[in-house]
Amino acid sequence: MELKHINLDQLTPDKHNVRKHGGKACDDLIPSIRSLGIIQPLLVRPSDEKGRYDIVAGQRRYHALNKIAETDDVDPVPCIVMKHTDDASAIEASLAENIARLPMDEIDQYKAFAALVGQGHTVEEIGTIFGVTERLVKQRLAIANLIGPILTAYRKGDINADTVRILTMASKQQQKDWLALHKSDDYAPSGRHLKAWLFGGADIPTRNALFDLEGYRGTITTDLFGDTSYFDDAQAFWERQNQSIAEARQTYLDAGWNAVVIQDIGDIWCSWEMSKRAKSKGGKVYVQIAHDGEVTFHEGYITSDEARRLDKKAESGTKDKPTNHTPELTKAAQNYLALHRHAAVRADLLTHQGLALRIAVAQIIAGSDLWDVKPDPQKASKPEIKESLATNTAELLFQTERQTVIDLLGLTDEPESDEDITSCEEDDDDLSQDETETVVQRYSHWEMGRNPDAILAKLIALDDDTVTRVLTFVVAECLPCGTSWVEAAGMAMKTDMSACWTPDQTFLDLVRDKNTLNLLIEQVAGKDTADAHVTSTGKVQRQILTNCIKGERETKEGAWDLPYMRFPMKDYTDQFGIDAIDAWIKVRHHYEA
Repeated sequence: MELKHINLDQLTPDKHNVRKHGGKACDDLIPSIRSLGIIQPLLVRPSDEKGRYDIVAGQRRYHALNKIAETDDVDPVPCIVMKHTDDASAIEASLAENIARLPMDEIDQYKAFAALVGQGHTVEEIGTIFGVTERLVKQRLAIANLIGPILTAYRKGDINADTVRILTMASKQQQKDWLALHKSDDYAPSGRHLKAWLFGGADIPTRNALFDLEGYRGTITTDLFGDTSYFDDAQAFWERQNQSIAEARQTYLDAGWNAVVIQDIGDIWCSWEMSKRAKSKGGKVYVQIAHDGEVTFHEGYITSDEARRLDKKAESGTKDKPTNHTPELTKAAQNYLALHRHAAVRADLLTHQGLALRIAVAQIIAGSDLWDVKPDPQKASKPEIKESLATNTAELLFQTERQTVIDLLGLTDEPESDEDITSCEEDDDDLSQDETETVVQRYSHWEMGRNPDAILAKLIALDDDTVTRVLTFVVAECLPCGTSWVEAAGMAMKTDMSACWTPDQTFLDLVRDKNTLNLLIEQVAGKDTADAHVTSTGKVQRQILTNCIKGERETKEGAWDLPYMRFPMKDYTDQFGIDAIDAWIKVRHHYEA
């Protein structure tokens, strides 16, 4: 048997189930399921219909979930999937014993789950132990965000479960403010009104400002009693607050912290997903920002997943450098850069025949991944990257030279004449069926027309300069993309990427890290603009860069001279994880000697 979480619409009551009446009498279960979720998994087995499951035990829970689904979203249902050889009675007995270990009170469940987190268990593992959804485990663990007085009021029955769940998303100060309202004669919001009070309708109290109020030029209002004052211009507040957050981030970095991770406004601080780690051991600072402007700096944390990875490395005696929560560049973004840089370098190589000859000799002596001989396949990981490369002027120049070489070798009349010059057996393990068929047509069979004796005879008839031109092209076609060889060649030739590459939307869409986007804004549009948007979403920051590309926003001189487009490639954050930079670091001593 195995535990799976199955969508409600994939479940069907088993016609062989012994319960024939009363299965739909489930109203008594609905409050418990709404509050605690499905505690005991349903017992199911695969149906004859593909992708569906018959319910062996748990029909009342199933019907209760259907009623809840009429008004609310329902998570995938925890189910024990029986095999044909499983005994249903034995499984139900085992489930009953397992569920008995799970406390029925939400606070007690939180304590039980938190204890397991402290022992190193993941949320997924805890869900498996008790047969509950990961979402339910996270809901219980979120209780760690509540202050003591609210927990006490909940256990006394003064606050209902729905209100408690929403308050887990509030900052400590917001919880104190709400509790003060709850204890007073004033109205304390609940339900959707509480959400609006926390995340959209709340005023911004001046106590949440990180900046000096004396220098603030906007209007500040005070309540009737003069106890609390508020900003009446949210936009003006956030401009100043963002600048202060940017300054605080720089102060932390200057103090030697590994990284400062700025969360999106309103993101919850999930303490159960984090692990304490000293600054000297790679700890980071996480900046939590509430909708009402309150900022909390959580110093000395890394994610639990990263902590487990580092601990495992330490146990094995190997060292590992902590990285940012998200990589500076996605693999797709690195693929984009590698292809555009590769196109520029091999186009330059066409006029550097001496260097091409040296590359060829090096490959003959030491070998390389591509010296079979075959061209670099220039495989784009996304269609939009392939489309972007097609507009690169260096790539267009290279295609023109390919046709010239084809003509020189007398291959113009061949059916494959518009394909690569070099030919070999291609490894098609990672290619789709259509790509494999194309590769076979291009590389596999000399007998399809590219007779080596005919080509040799043609080369013998050509003068040395022309043969050198052909050799240079073939070497450029075989230059391995995304390698240190591209970096070395680009450095030697002083390749200028601005001559063939212009920033496009594809590149911006592939950069996902908010910190990297903010650094791009600083280079392209200036530090003031970057600081003003340090807490903005990736979508907003990406739109600013898009407007710069379109000329709708002023840019700095040399704005798009990105470190990614230099030789050798540079980064912004000095973090490992960019393949081209890592590859160059390993070999650069050969070129610097």
